[in-house]
Amino acid sequence: MLTDIEKRAIASIQGDIPITEKPYHAMAEKAGIPVDQYLHVLADLAEKGVIRRFGATLRHQKSGFTANAMVAWNVPEDRVEDVGTTMAAFGEVSHCYRRNPTPEWPYNVYTMIHGTSETSVRDTAEKISAAVSVTDYAVLFSRRELKKTSMTYFEDLR
Repeated sequence: MLTDIEKRAIASIQGDIPITEKPYHAMAEKAGIPVDQYLHVLADLAEKGVIRRFGATLRHQKSGFTANAMVAWNVPEDRVEDVGTTMAAFGEVSHCYRRNPTPEWPYNVYTMIHGTSETSVRDTAEKISAAVSVTDYAVLFSRRELKKTSMTYFEDLR
C-alpha cells in the first residue's frame, strides 16, 4: 500500500514539469511536501520499482524543429553499445535505443533525429553514419503527430 505522501508525489510527477530554475521545488510545494522529503520519497519509490521511468516529451515543433525522422540502423551486435553511445551524443538525437531485428527488418538500433528541414535531418544521419562507420540505415520521416499520453494515477490529488 502507498502512503498519502507517496500518492501525492506520484500524482505530482504526472504532466508537465514546471519551467523554473528549480522544478522539483515547485512540484514538492504543489504536492504539499517539503522538498527534501519529496526527493527522498521519489528516490525511494524508484528504488522499490514503483516508479520505473521518469521521462520528458519534447514538443519538437514548439522548439523550432519542423522535421524529424526515426532512423533505423543495422549495427553489428558486437558494436551496438559503442555505436549507440556515439549516436546518442549528437545534439540532434533525442532517442537512441536497441531493438531485436527480424528477418524482414534487419535494423537493431534506432535514433530519433530532429532538424529544421528534411535535408538537415538527412545530413545529420549522414554525419552519424560517417562517425560510426555504419552505412546500412533507413530514414523514416514523421508525417503527422500522434497524441502522446501516459497513464495517470491519483488524478484527484493533482
